[in-house]
Amino acid sequence: MSAQHLTILEQKIDQLLAYCERLEQDNQRLRQQEQELKQERMQLIQLNDQTRQKVEAMIQRLKALEQSA
Repeated sequence: MSAQHLTILEQKIDQLLAYCERLEQDNQRLRQQEQELKQERMQLIQLNDQTRQKVEAMIQRLKALEQSA
């Protein structure tokens, strides 16, 4: 193999290594983002449940007021 071929191969290997590093960084960033989105989803589910319970309680109070009137 000639020196030129080795140089080209070395450049390609360097490019692949840089690409792999970028992919690892992207993967880490996406995992972080996924974790944050999961936490946000859980918070929204809890908020939704709390809101639903409050609405149900208000409906029950309204029904009780209606029956007592």
